[in-house]
Amino acid sequence: MLGPSRWAQPAAASQQPAVSSARRPTAWTLRRPVQQLSPCPVTHNDNARANLVNVCGSSGSIPSSNSQTKFSPTAVRILSGSSAGSASRPAGLILPPGVRSAPVAATAAAAEVVASVGSSPAPEASRPAADYRGHGLDGPILWLGNQRVHSLSERGREVMQSMSNWAGKELPRYLKSAERSWQPADLLPDSASPDFYDQVAALRAASANLPNDYLVVLVGDMVTEEALPSYMNMLNTLDETRDETGASDTPWAHWTRHWTAEENRHGDVLNKYLYLSGRVDMHSVESTIQRLIGRGLDPKLENNPYLCFVYTSFQERATRISHGNTARLAQYHGDLPLAKLTGLIASDEARHEAAYTAIVAEIFERDPDGAMLAFADMMRKGIVMPAHFLDDDWHTQANGKGSNLFVDYAAVADAIGVYTTNDYADIIEHLVKRWDIGNVKVVTGEAAEAQAFLMKHSERIRRLADLQMERRMRDRKRGKGRTAAFSWIFKREVALG
Repeated sequence: MLGPSRWAQPAAASQQPAVSSARRPTAWTLRRPVQQLSPCPVTHNDNARANLVNVCGSSGSIPSSNSQTKFSPTAVRILSGSSAGSASRPAGLILPPGVRSAPVAATAAAAEVVASVGSSPAPEASRPAADYRGHGLDGPILWLGNQRVHSLSERGREVMQSMSNWAGKELPRYLKSAERSWQPADLLPDSASPDFYDQVAALRAASANLPNDYLVVLVGDMVTEEALPSYMNMLNTLDETRDETGASDTPWAHWTRHWTAEENRHGDVLNKYLYLSGRVDMHSVESTIQRLIGRGLDPKLENNPYLCFVYTSFQERATRISHGNTARLAQYHGDLPLAKLTGLIASDEARHEAAYTAIVAEIFERDPDGAMLAFADMMRKGIVMPAHFLDDDWHTQANGKGSNLFVDYAAVADAIGVYTTNDYADIIEHLVKRWDIGNVKVVTGEAAEAQAFLMKHSERIRRLADLQMERRMRDRKRGKGRTAAFSWIFKREVALG
């Protein structure tokens, strides 16, 4: 399903001022006001939120050079899009969420931003034609709590309605019927076989050499997959594409149900494998699953299919990478059945990624400005990973105030190479190429500005990844490496980096 990410480490709890509960940054929060760059990974815990206010100020904007809040030279260069250089990085470079900027009135405002892109292809914004009818993200400004909802405009509704026939024709080819699909029983010991216990013993022997850090990541991946009800619910909150009855006979509803049916096998097979292996505390794992489903998912999609399909395009690729690396490491540790199992899951995710990127490509064809703004909006917000509400009701208490189960799980995934900050940057770069962002013809200034932002965004993330790695190496040399205990592996400790 959807994989983990790497976060900037929160500052120590004793150094954090109080922060209002009204400001709740999302994971990987990259959203910022117009012409301000904020590509920094962010955690969800309270200490990180406090650090966010400490670094950026309560206004939620990036401080100017005259502000009392000081960024290091490296941070200033990164936020300006310049070279990172050799300057040191502050302990907690995290920035606040913003609100999607209001439309730029004239293309001149975007031209200045476009000029700063340097070697990137210069996007061009022509004056809107007389019959230009707007884009999919300029709907009414409606708020529920502290976030926008139902942002799809009338133009966006027309686009999604016009794609119904396309969806009915194109999306089924990215699915497999139950008869053509692998099932969990195909990959696990056969409980009806006379030698079932021998098969289980062989599975346990193969899993015996899997290290604790690998098991933490495998459990985290499985728990994420098992939260499938939240993901189906997410798709069914979208305007114009939701399944209105639960069994609607529409192309979009068919896609949602059949995608969910395929994804259901992933958590199922991983859960059964871990149960049979005897390597993890299944009671703790199962209670974590129940808590995660109960807490839901909040990727800030605004009931807008433009935003959601950008999100799912990113997430499916992230999960393919995560499961693919999990398969590679399983083979390295000598568990060939697990390598096959996780490799098949990665193959499913690759098909689903192809479907979601095809949907967004079609939106680009019909509404280039709306699609461009949706892509940029999700990158500025940051792709919040679907298990960001992960909790086992033990981790923080056991590891100290400020620790967070999802953050620590993601740190382990980064440390062993399953899913890293560089992978995040690679996905951005891939999607920019997949949707040919540099050559999309947009007509508004705000879309041209979004285009310029996207052409440079992966470079910003890579610079932050380099700084992150440098900091980790310094900490290792100084003997400051962090560890955390995980209830999933019987409360044993593993290194976080």
